Amino acid sequence: MIEIRLHGRGGQGVVTGAEIIAIAAFHDKKYSQAFPYFGVERSGAPIESYARIDGSFINLREQVKEPAIVIIQDASLVETVDVLKGLKDNGIILINTGKDLKEVFKKIGNMKQEGSLRVKGRNFKVIKIDGTSISLKILGKPIVNTLMAFALAKETGIISMNSVKKALKEKFKGDLLKKNLELAKAI
Repeated sequence: MIEIRLHGRGGQGVVTGAEIIAIAAFHDKKYSQAFPYFGVERSGAPIESYARIDGSFINLREQVKEPAIVIIQDASLVETVDVLKGLKDNGIILINTGKDLKEVFKKIGNMKQEGSLRVKGRNFKVIKIDGTSISLKILGKPIVNTLMAFALAKETGIISMNSVKKALKEKFKGDLLKKNLELAKAI
Protein backbone atom coordinates (compact mmCIF):
# COMPACT_ATOMS: atom_id res chain seq x y z
CA MET A 1 0.00 0.00 0.00
CA ILE A 2 1.22 3.50 -0.84
CA GLU A 3 0.30 6.13 1.72
CA ILE A 4 0.51 9.84 0.92
CA ARG A 5 0.19 12.83 3.24
CA LEU A 6 -0.52 16.29 1.87
CA HIS A 7 0.35 19.46 3.77
CA GLY A 8 -0.90 22.94 3.03
CA ARG A 9 -2.95 25.78 4.40
CA GLY A 10 -6.69 26.17 4.59
CA GLY A 11 -7.97 27.44 1.26
CA GLN A 12 -5.15 25.91 -0.81
CA GLY A 13 -7.13 22.87 -1.93
CA VAL A 14 -5.30 20.26 0.15
CA VAL A 15 -8.43 18.15 0.65
CA THR A 16 -9.32 18.36 -3.04
CA GLY A 17 -5.73 17.42 -3.91
CA ALA A 18 -6.04 14.15 -2.00
CA GLU A 19 -9.40 13.47 -3.67
CA ILE A 20 -7.93 14.04 -7.14
CA ILE A 21 -5.11 11.58 -6.38
CA ALA A 22 -7.56 8.94 -5.07
CA ILE A 23 -9.95 9.35 -8.01
CA ALA A 24 -7.03 9.09 -10.45
CA ALA A 25 -5.88 5.88 -8.75
CA PHE A 26 -9.42 4.51 -9.09
CA HIS A 27 -9.31 5.29 -12.83
CA ASP A 28 -6.02 3.36 -12.94
CA LYS A 29 -7.99 0.35 -11.63
CA LYS A 30 -6.54 0.60 -8.11
CA TYR A 31 -8.22 0.82 -4.74
CA SER A 32 -7.91 4.20 -3.09
CA GLN A 33 -8.99 6.45 -0.24
CA ALA A 34 -8.81 10.17 0.39
CA PHE A 35 -9.72 11.94 3.59
CA PRO A 36 -8.82 15.09 5.53
CA TYR A 37 -7.57 15.51 9.05
CA PHE A 38 -10.02 17.82 10.71
CA GLY A 39 -9.04 20.12 13.52
CA VAL A 40 -9.69 23.82 13.90
CA GLU A 41 -9.54 24.67 10.20
CA ARG A 42 -9.59 28.23 9.04
CA SER A 43 -8.27 29.95 5.99
CA GLY A 44 -4.47 30.02 6.14
CA ALA A 45 -4.13 27.51 9.00
CA PRO A 46 -1.94 24.42 8.48
CA ILE A 47 -3.98 21.38 7.44
CA GLU A 48 -3.36 17.81 6.31
CA SER A 49 -5.16 15.37 4.10
CA TYR A 50 -4.32 11.83 3.12
CA ALA A 51 -4.52 9.39 0.23
CA ARG A 52 -3.95 5.65 0.09
CA ILE A 53 -3.47 3.58 -3.04
CA ASP A 54 -3.27 -0.21 -3.28
CA GLY A 55 -3.86 -3.09 -5.65
CA SER A 56 -6.32 -4.67 -3.23
CA PHE A 57 -9.15 -3.50 -1.01
CA ILE A 58 -8.09 -1.02 1.69
CA ASN A 59 -9.66 -1.86 5.03
CA LEU A 60 -7.65 0.67 7.06
CA ARG A 61 -9.55 3.69 8.41
CA GLU A 62 -7.07 5.86 10.25
CA GLN A 63 -4.69 8.73 9.68
CA VAL A 64 -1.59 8.12 7.61
CA LYS A 65 1.24 7.89 10.14
CA GLU A 66 4.09 6.52 8.01
CA PRO A 67 3.68 7.86 4.49
CA ALA A 68 5.92 6.88 1.61
CA ILE A 69 5.24 10.27 0.01
CA VAL A 70 4.70 13.73 1.45
CA ILE A 71 3.32 16.51 -0.73
CA ILE A 72 4.00 19.99 0.64
CA GLN A 73 1.84 22.60 -1.08
CA ASP A 74 3.24 25.48 0.99
CA ALA A 75 6.99 25.42 1.68
CA SER A 76 6.65 27.86 4.61
CA LEU A 77 5.18 24.94 6.60
CA VAL A 78 8.59 23.25 6.71
CA GLU A 79 9.62 25.68 9.47
CA THR A 80 6.43 25.42 11.56
CA VAL A 81 5.00 21.91 11.05
CA ASP A 82 6.78 18.55 11.25
CA VAL A 83 6.01 17.78 7.62
CA LEU A 84 8.46 14.85 7.61
CA LYS A 85 6.97 13.15 10.67
CA GLY A 86 6.81 9.42 10.03
CA LEU A 87 8.02 9.71 6.42
CA LYS A 88 9.64 6.41 5.55
CA ASP A 89 13.37 6.29 4.93
CA ASN A 90 14.01 6.90 1.23
CA GLY A 91 10.54 8.43 1.01
CA ILE A 92 9.61 11.09 -1.52
CA ILE A 93 9.00 14.74 -0.74
CA LEU A 94 7.17 16.63 -3.47
CA ILE A 95 7.41 20.32 -2.56
CA ASN A 96 5.97 23.47 -4.09
CA THR A 97 8.65 26.14 -3.93
CA GLY A 98 10.58 28.53 -6.12
CA LYS A 99 13.32 28.79 -3.49
CA ASP A 100 16.59 26.93 -3.32
CA LEU A 101 16.02 23.63 -1.50
CA LYS A 102 19.03 24.14 0.78
CA GLU A 103 17.35 27.32 2.01
CA VAL A 104 13.95 25.65 2.47
CA PHE A 105 15.31 22.72 4.50
CA LYS A 106 18.25 24.42 6.27
CA LYS A 107 16.65 24.27 9.74
CA ILE A 108 15.66 20.61 9.62
CA GLY A 109 18.18 18.75 7.50
CA ASN A 110 21.11 18.66 5.15
CA MET A 111 20.68 18.80 1.39
CA LYS A 112 23.52 16.51 0.31
CA GLN A 113 22.87 17.42 -3.30
CA GLU A 114 19.93 18.73 -5.30
CA GLY A 115 17.11 16.27 -4.78
CA SER A 116 18.62 14.44 -1.80
CA LEU A 117 17.83 15.39 1.81
CA ARG A 118 19.23 13.81 4.98
CA VAL A 119 17.39 14.36 8.27
CA LYS A 120 18.28 12.58 11.53
CA GLY A 121 19.89 9.62 9.76
CA ARG A 122 17.11 9.19 7.22
CA ASN A 123 17.36 9.96 3.50
CA PHE A 124 14.65 11.40 1.29
CA LYS A 125 14.26 12.14 -2.38
CA VAL A 126 13.10 15.73 -2.87
CA ILE A 127 11.27 16.85 -6.00
CA LYS A 128 10.86 20.60 -6.35
CA ILE A 129 8.01 22.11 -8.36
CA ASP A 130 7.59 25.89 -8.64
CA GLY A 131 3.86 25.32 -8.65
CA THR A 132 2.81 28.74 -7.41
CA SER A 133 4.43 30.51 -10.38
CA ILE A 134 2.92 28.05 -12.84
CA SER A 135 -0.55 28.20 -11.25
CA LEU A 136 -0.55 31.99 -11.13
CA LYS A 137 0.31 32.07 -14.83
CA ILE A 138 -2.32 29.53 -15.92
CA LEU A 139 -5.06 29.72 -13.27
CA GLY A 140 -4.53 33.28 -12.07
CA LYS A 141 -4.49 31.89 -8.49
CA PRO A 142 -1.79 30.31 -6.31
CA ILE A 143 -3.71 27.01 -5.99
CA VAL A 144 -1.33 24.11 -6.68
CA ASN A 145 -3.27 20.95 -5.78
CA THR A 146 -3.93 19.90 -9.38
CA LEU A 147 -0.39 20.72 -10.42
CA MET A 148 0.99 18.61 -7.56
CA ALA A 149 -1.22 15.68 -8.62
CA PHE A 150 0.19 15.94 -12.14
CA ALA A 151 3.72 16.15 -10.70
CA LEU A 152 3.07 13.04 -8.58
CA ALA A 153 1.96 11.19 -11.71
CA LYS A 154 4.92 12.34 -13.79
CA GLU A 155 7.61 11.87 -11.16
CA THR A 156 6.49 8.58 -9.58
CA GLY A 157 4.12 6.81 -11.98
CA ILE A 158 1.93 5.87 -8.99
CA ILE A 159 -0.99 7.36 -10.87
CA SER A 160 -1.15 8.17 -14.57
CA MET A 161 -1.42 11.60 -16.16
CA ASN A 162 -4.50 10.44 -18.10
CA SER A 163 -6.20 9.34 -14.90
CA VAL A 164 -5.48 12.70 -13.25
CA LYS A 165 -7.19 14.31 -16.25
CA LYS A 166 -10.18 11.99 -15.81
CA ALA A 167 -10.33 12.87 -12.11
CA LEU A 168 -10.34 16.57 -12.96
CA LYS A 169 -13.27 16.04 -15.32
CA GLU A 170 -15.21 14.66 -12.34
CA LYS A 171 -14.27 17.57 -10.05
CA PHE A 172 -14.37 20.63 -12.33
CA LYS A 173 -16.38 22.00 -15.23
CA GLY A 174 -16.08 24.71 -17.87
CA ASP A 175 -13.21 27.17 -17.89
CA LEU A 176 -11.88 25.92 -14.54
CA LEU A 177 -11.55 22.41 -15.97
CA LYS A 178 -9.87 23.72 -19.13
CA LYS A 179 -7.32 25.72 -17.15
CA ASN A 180 -6.58 22.83 -14.77
CA LEU A 181 -6.00 20.50 -17.72
CA GLU A 182 -3.49 23.03 -19.10
CA LEU A 183 -1.38 22.48 -16.00
CA ALA A 184 -0.40 19.02 -17.29
CA LYS A 185 1.54 20.66 -20.10
CA ALA A 186 3.51 22.79 -17.63
CA ILE A 187 4.95 19.81 -15.71
